[in-house]
Amino acid sequence: MSTERAPKGRDSGPAGGSARGAPNQTLALAAMLFAVSMTFIDQTIVSIAAPSIISELGLSSSGMQWVVNAYLLALAAFFALGGRLADLFGHRRIMLTGTLVFVVSSVLCGCVPRGDVAQTWLIVFRATQGFGAALMFPAALAVVVAVFPVERRGRALALFFGLSGALTAVGPLLGGWLTGWTWRAIFWVNVPVAVVALVLTALARIPPVSRRERLDVPGAVLVAVGMGLGVLGLQQASAWGWSSFPTWLCIIGGLAVLALFCRYELGVEHPLIKLRVFRDRAFTVDSLVLFFSMLAFVPVFFFASVYAQVSLSASPNQAALFLLYFFIGFGIASQWGGRILDRRGARPAMKLGAALGAAGFALWAHKMTDLSMHDQWPYAALAGAGIGFLLAPASTDAVNRSIGASYGEVTGITQTVRNFAAAVGMAVFSTVLTHVTTDRVVDTLTSKGVPETAAREAGRDIAQAVTGHADDRAPSGTGEGARIMRDSMDAIRMDFAEANQWVFYGMAVALAVAFLCALRHPGTRVTEEPAPARDVRAGP
Repeated sequence: MSTERAPKGRDSGPAGGSARGAPNQTLALAAMLFAVSMTFIDQTIVSIAAPSIISELGLSSSGMQWVVNAYLLALAAFFALGGRLADLFGHRRIMLTGTLVFVVSSVLCGCVPRGDVAQTWLIVFRATQGFGAALMFPAALAVVVAVFPVERRGRALALFFGLSGALTAVGPLLGGWLTGWTWRAIFWVNVPVAVVALVLTALARIPPVSRRERLDVPGAVLVAVGMGLGVLGLQQASAWGWSSFPTWLCIIGGLAVLALFCRYELGVEHPLIKLRVFRDRAFTVDSLVLFFSMLAFVPVFFFASVYAQVSLSASPNQAALFLLYFFIGFGIASQWGGRILDRRGARPAMKLGAALGAAGFALWAHKMTDLSMHDQWPYAALAGAGIGFLLAPASTDAVNRSIGASYGEVTGITQTVRNFAAAVGMAVFSTVLTHVTTDRVVDTLTSKGVPETAAREAGRDIAQAVTGHADDRAPSGTGEGARIMRDSMDAIRMDFAEANQWVFYGMAVALAVAFLCALRHPGTRVTEEPAPARDVRAGP
């Protein structure tokens, strides 16, 4: 695959925006942002409403966890399929299909009846929500790539990733406000957003483009099973235990199925994923940078929020505002990263972003034991800036190197990498936080005279913060042990802060590895659109 291509004229086709009936780039970008905003907000909004849902519907804690995980599992399992379907049947068509599946599932989630069927109902339609998102997101990203010429693509996708990423922080704020009315509104709010996305898509005049190729159904099944098993094992590791047989059966079984998938794909005429794209060293480096940066980027929302609520005694809404420090840095730097990509290529932006991110997370971790939001905001913003600098350049550079303009397929690959990395990060860092918190709390309580058994039980209760159900309340009870625990809450908050230091130092290490990967990027730039495959069928 060529790594340096001759410049293409800005007005040579639909992407350039000069041909009659060409797509409206601004409306297309706005439409895709409205569409994907629902998928980002829904990753965090349900966790805020969880106590209200459990209370009204009588769900078990494990059942509620499955309501959250069903969405993420389906999202991870079907991303690659969604990207390929977008190439075969048209980016616009699959984006619209995914939006409709997502919003209908959202309405049904909000209409869940009370009774024994409630838990199954929510889990099923949360899974179909995830499937709709898996169809929608890679297709929406492919639309943005297709309508913007390569020389303007960096800034366009920087805006796409910057705004859509910032919407993840909106989830907790919006969830807290809507839950005050009814928790069902967190699902119904997707309806007006979807309507705006559909109207803007119609007005943007996005051309239908598809391919005459056969869908690789066995490959789709293999990658869905492999990703689903692997992510399931990682998600359930904290509940089942890292030493349990089901955990490793899912993880190893998932990896084995993915290995079988890779072997199968190499012998198929029209594979689900053209694995030869990994022969391009730049694409491989882009994928590695995305993987290691996503170990930190998605989990930071959860861990920073829980840290703020437990160690800083913040309310859920205050914790969401705490995350805005991170997103201020992220939003500003993402625009600079896009400009660097357009002018100098992906390598400088990825190196700068990974270095800043590693430094920011390390300094943020160091300040966590100060127990002050005011002291931490510069380092949270620096960590966000690091991710902002590299996210759009790595994603865009990878998409630019697609084979035969298979934008949907390549976005499916990169988004699968990102989701799998997020699942790994959540699982590993949750385990670290649980074990360190438990050990620190036990040491604190036993040093104050609490019996070892009671101290360990209290330690496990405090460590439940990693499930998102932590609060600021002191232990109940009237005995001497309970009194000592209540008097020790300040020390316990510090224990939790010290445990979070391990997590955030781990995130810094992940960004440092991303920096080492970025050094391997060849530094070449893509300055021309990839040649369309011979079997492309374009609409009028």
